[in-house]
Amino acid sequence: MSNGREGFASTVGTLLTMVGVAVGLGNVWRFPYMVGRFGGAAFVLVYLVAVLAIGIPALMTEWTLGRHTRRGPVGAFERAGLPWGKVVGWFFFFVVTAATAYYTNVVGWVLYYAVGEVVQAVGISWDQSAILPPDSGFHAKSFFLQLGFTTLVIVGCAVVLVRGLRRGIEPVSRILIPVLFGTLFVLIVRSLTLPGSSEGLRWYILKVDFAAITPTVIVAAMGQAVFSLSLGGTFMVVYGSYLDHHASLRRSAVWTAFGDTTAGLLAGLAIFPAVFALGLTPGSGPGLVFATLPGVFEALPAGWIFGFLFFVGLLGGAYLSDVAAFEVLIAGVTDNTRLSRRRAVWLMAGVVLLFAIPPMINTNIFVPWDLTFGSGMQTLGVLLAVLTVGWAVPRARALRELGADRSPAGIWLYLWIRFAIPVAMSLIGIWWLLTAVRDAIAGT
Repeated sequence: MSNGREGFASTVGTLLTMVGVAVGLGNVWRFPYMVGRFGGAAFVLVYLVAVLAIGIPALMTEWTLGRHTRRGPVGAFERAGLPWGKVVGWFFFFVVTAATAYYTNVVGWVLYYAVGEVVQAVGISWDQSAILPPDSGFHAKSFFLQLGFTTLVIVGCAVVLVRGLRRGIEPVSRILIPVLFGTLFVLIVRSLTLPGSSEGLRWYILKVDFAAITPTVIVAAMGQAVFSLSLGGTFMVVYGSYLDHHASLRRSAVWTAFGDTTAGLLAGLAIFPAVFALGLTPGSGPGLVFATLPGVFEALPAGWIFGFLFFVGLLGGAYLSDVAAFEVLIAGVTDNTRLSRRRAVWLMAGVVLLFAIPPMINTNIFVPWDLTFGSGMQTLGVLLAVLTVGWAVPRARALRELGADRSPAGIWLYLWIRFAIPVAMSLIGIWWLLTAVRDAIAGT
């Protein structure tokens, strides 16, 4: 790879790694509860359109920024010519540090739930909700459980990351992505064979209520597409910097979006038929996975097996996204200091653990942390990445990186990235801000 930068070992490894970056809690945790909250099949339909119209072009744009500059966010914005690009890069380095911290906490919850399914199966009492932070105040048991399991996840990430892209991240992705899809298929078969599951299937994908497609649903679906594909001017910029100049960004983006979207759709197919079959509500919000589903598994014969498979699959996807988040930080350190990769890994592991402590305390800290460093800053990152490629990178170079320099369709793609995507990101940002303000007022 040019400039001494490590590259992927194979096309299959590239695809599975990119899918691993994108697939995570955004698909198996957030996508189902967003579907439940925003109207079932109507939301799914709008989401699929959003992935095609917004997600794939934005994904190509972030890869273009990374491949053009051969840097992660710290360096990419500056090299691409964005005014104050160096400041922007370091700002997103801080954002990813804070976001990785709370995200790793949630991965720790998933690990705890997976262990709990096995422990309960052998008759040992295990309070599944004990690790979840309280609504307010401080609960020592929850805090120290989170601290322990978050530390385990961070160490697990570090062990892979010190081996680099080809010997660490790529081989692990080759294993965990098939495991994720395999467990989802097993769960789908069980879910669809439950009496009454057909109603959940109709609500989820067959019965589209077009009257439910409101502006709020449209913007929420666009935001979920951004979240699900791990866009934000960070993760995909770093992985784009590892792509070979001859790799087709369009083909890679389509396949990555296909794998990512399929994982989310399969997760819903595993969840909603079972939820309806057992008479539960699909609109239970973020607690759908951590509060509602354990009840579903308890009601099934040998339910612990399906519970364990579900949380193992979720853990695999979430872990790969967590590795991707750490890779942004490690690239930022190694690209801008003389530290070795190994030292950079353990340095950022310690820093992330420190940042993870505040959101462990209670949800009054966790939720604003998530909204700020996740949803809000993620939208801002996409916006700045698109503006950088569309307006700061020379037009001929941007078209060449996008593989769009010799066709009318390519010119239209470039214009879409330059004008339409920034408008869409602005709408998502405004919606996020209004939603955050509304929820803050409701909580007071």
